[in-house]
Amino acid sequence: MGYKVAVAGATGNVGREMLNILAEREFPADKIIPLASSRSQGREVSYGDRTLKCQTLENFDFSDVDFCLMSAGSKVSKEWSPRIGRQNCMVIDNSSCFRYDAEVPLVVPEVNANVLDDYLALNNRKNIIANPNCSTAQLVVALKPLHDHAKIKRVVVSTYQSVSGAGRDAMDELWDQTRGIFVTDPPEAKHFTKQIAFNVIPHIDAFMDDGFTKEEWKMVAETKKILDPKIKLVATCARVPVFVGHSEAVHIEFASPITADEAREILREAPGCMVVDKREDGGYVTPVECVGDFATFISRIREDFTVDNGLALWVVSDNLRKGAALNTVQIAEALVNRGYAAKQAAA
Repeated sequence: MGYKVAVAGATGNVGREMLNILAEREFPADKIIPLASSRSQGREVSYGDRTLKCQTLENFDFSDVDFCLMSAGSKVSKEWSPRIGRQNCMVIDNSSCFRYDAEVPLVVPEVNANVLDDYLALNNRKNIIANPNCSTAQLVVALKPLHDHAKIKRVVVSTYQSVSGAGRDAMDELWDQTRGIFVTDPPEAKHFTKQIAFNVIPHIDAFMDDGFTKEEWKMVAETKKILDPKIKLVATCARVPVFVGHSEAVHIEFASPITADEAREILREAPGCMVVDKREDGGYVTPVECVGDFATFISRIREDFTVDNGLALWVVSDNLRKGAALNTVQIAEALVNRGYAAKQAAA
């Protein structure tokens, strides 16, 4: 028998994408249940060629559900994920709530799916698995195969993050400001701290005492937890007037020599990576081309001569997919492949 899967936050950008990806990848589910807040009860969402009506998270019984894909924000996850986990339903949480909990694995399947083996063997597990930040997910997919080959010492990354990472209201603000500028309406910043249309804002999430933002700190902490605690990383995260798709300029220092040609061949064979790297006009990938795709695209691979054993890369991915919904579904797939049994079958 197949699995029973609930999607919490089904009316949001990521929740809708989760439903799309479950259908596209033909996840072995007998039943899909979209969940939302009480104000969205009965609202219709699409799952493949079917239309499903949302039920309320607050009144739902998870006792016979195998997976809950959680995309309802940290506040909701903090309250509900432990409750759901105690009903022996595996929660795969897209928020930041449990990412830094030592008892919760933080997983990108192409990078560290092996941690799921130990987690499934635990008798007292929380039944919560965390999804990383969108900017971290695509970064570590590109870093992992290179780290295996030459051992990464240090990473300097600058992100160019689309507004969809901040939610539907942020996307509406970019649209409204862009349209308004063309009809001479003064742009009004509501969601962002400054005008986002035709602009770049070097500020994502709250500022910390050291001057870095929480988004930048997340990339450091998550890369260490997922890939290697010894890697040194510094990030500058900026919001750009792009609807979907995050881009990253990545500079890497290795412990051992590695050439651009070697890196190109390694990445071509790596899971989840797609190399598009022609040294000609248009021989690289931009956010527009990556929308709707599963891959993490890597371009502009070249040697960085300012450090010993250095490389520079350009990394682009659909943040609603690999940065969120796709990675969540891939974690569920990895659990299925490891024999995580459906409750119906176990009964």
